[in-house]
Amino acid sequence: MKTQTLTPTDILLDTEQTGPINATDHSKSVIANRIVLTATMLLLFGGAALVYFLQPHFYNFNESRINSPIGLTFLAVTSALLLFKVSFLLYNVYLYFQYKPIASVTDELLPTCTIIVPAYNEGNLVYDTLLSIANSDFPKHKLQILAIDDGSKDDTWYWMNKAKQELGDQIVVFQQPENKGKRHALYRGFNLGTGEVFVTIDSDSIIKPDTLRNLVSPFVTDKNCGAVAGNVRVLNNKTAILPKMLNVSFVMSFEFVRSVESQLGSVLCTPGALAAYRSSSVFKCLPDWINQTFMGEASDIGEDRAMTNMILKQGKKVLFQRNALVLTDVPEKYKGLYKMFIRWGRSNVRENLVMAKYVFTDFKKESKVGTRLLFTNQFLSILMTYPFLLFMLYFIVVHPLLFLSSTLLGILIVSSFPVLFYAKRYSASESLWAYAYSVLYTFGLFWIPPYAIATAGRSGWLTRELPQK
Repeated sequence: MKTQTLTPTDILLDTEQTGPINATDHSKSVIANRIVLTATMLLLFGGAALVYFLQPHFYNFNESRINSPIGLTFLAVTSALLLFKVSFLLYNVYLYFQYKPIASVTDELLPTCTIIVPAYNEGNLVYDTLLSIANSDFPKHKLQILAIDDGSKDDTWYWMNKAKQELGDQIVVFQQPENKGKRHALYRGFNLGTGEVFVTIDSDSIIKPDTLRNLVSPFVTDKNCGAVAGNVRVLNNKTAILPKMLNVSFVMSFEFVRSVESQLGSVLCTPGALAAYRSSSVFKCLPDWINQTFMGEASDIGEDRAMTNMILKQGKKVLFQRNALVLTDVPEKYKGLYKMFIRWGRSNVRENLVMAKYVFTDFKKESKVGTRLLFTNQFLSILMTYPFLLFMLYFIVVHPLLFLSSTLLGILIVSSFPVLFYAKRYSASESLWAYAYSVLYTFGLFWIPPYAIATAGRSGWLTRELPQK
């Protein structure tokens, strides 16, 4: 029986939001999926049932502590935070329903674009990425594609050249003499690029034919737009369980959260998987961006969040395009997942500190309320990390059964929003992975935010090194 090789076009035609199907592993995947989902649902509803039966214990637990000064303080702070979060969520829902992606402009109005694809130890994935870009329905004479191998130790350079052989003059490939980090690879691309708009795409990602034209159209319709974030979905979510969870999580993070941020003109992070920047905005902050430091050390992570922050500081809008889709590879193992989250967490801490220096100044002519509100929400989450952790540990020690049952009930309630959101947008059955993801994050990844804060000064990409032989 002949094995079929899936091209980037095949993957995108197969389905808009999923990756290729591996038939050999399909039956095992179905069984594993059912086991995980069944166990998750039993756990959640078991927790809800425990809460019902333990109501007297909850009452006694709260009554014995609520009248103390510490208890009253905790109640006041918690109530204030809860009121803010609920009000903020309702406001977000309102903004979400106001959001509409900008339709593509005509070929004549599309700006010239430089696509920059940095790659490090990406193997044959970069080949699929480059072919998907070349297959875009963007006018060829307005498109410049630059692929930059950042000193990879595997066969990434071979696959770049293979793409070059097939695509010819559509693509230019470069090889860094040594690995200096994604930021330096992008920096080289920015300096070599000639387009009015720079588009950065990760080398493990595949775009749809209409993605580029949809992504860059806001620069034509809004002259104050400095950057645009693409809509990121998971590519490898057919067989592995973690990617299935992340796929549902990404829909919430992008199609809801960034839609809201876009309505306020202040998307806080343009993702490395797919983002576009007005070249003039890039060159205004490029020296500061490439020379950025944190605690005296050169910053080699969070280049996407840093660029977004610097463009927001210029008073420019940063928007989101839901109709600009990219499918990206995500970790399939716990180790890869927590390393990715640690990197994101450290970047989040760093850039929130940077943002705190300008967000309450007169940094733009338009209304600054939305930007400040988004910053406050993020900063509060960071600020409350350690108090929440201490309370959780205290709760576990004093009454572990109450902690477990109330936490599971909380997950069941809070996660129902992303479940309903994904079910409405895509699939009811796949939406249940939001529950599984919340359980995993609460009990398996809860340590990442406090760890990321404590180690915010550390550098390193963490997820692109080859396995030790």
